[in-house]
Amino acid sequence: MRCIVSNKKNHNLFAQLMRVSILAQVFFTNCFSFQHEELSKGQIVYVSVDSHVLTSPRGVPFSLGVTLVIRNTDMSNSLKVTTADFFDGEGKLLKRFAETAMDLGPLQTKYVHLPEKEALGGLGANFIVRWTAEREINTPIIECLMIGTKSGQGISFVSSGKVIKEHTR
Repeated sequence: MRCIVSNKKNHNLFAQLMRVSILAQVFFTNCFSFQHEELSKGQIVYVSVDSHVLTSPRGVPFSLGVTLVIRNTDMSNSLKVTTADFFDGEGKLLKRFAETAMDLGPLQTKYVHLPEKEALGGLGANFIVRWTAEREINTPIIECLMIGTKSGQGISFVSSGKVIKEHTR
């Protein structure tokens, strides 16, 4: 699209039209997008992790702390996390969490934290999380929060889990 703004009046009109367009898009997306709630009895979920990112033109590593967060979104039923395994970028198991199953009650959240000095997985690391439930429930939100600070600078981002296998009973 090519738009030539020739004067202040046209510029103000163009700006107002852009604002209306953005507001309409947000309104229609939020009000008229009906999402089907996913139900499941269990899943295997892959969550990507970067325990460091490369900064500057020389690719200097910037270490990040890692927090895996598991949120039970079901208001009535519990779920059980059977494994939460941390792998490096080469696929090597580094640490096993949830050696015994972790129960999450309705709307409960649990997390696993690896400080910067312990999160050694590098670029391409990941968690594999397995969970089960007695009956079909709302699927949990499983994500990883990565945060780092150095010399007054900070960085943070979130990675959402991706279902790689659906359990069927």
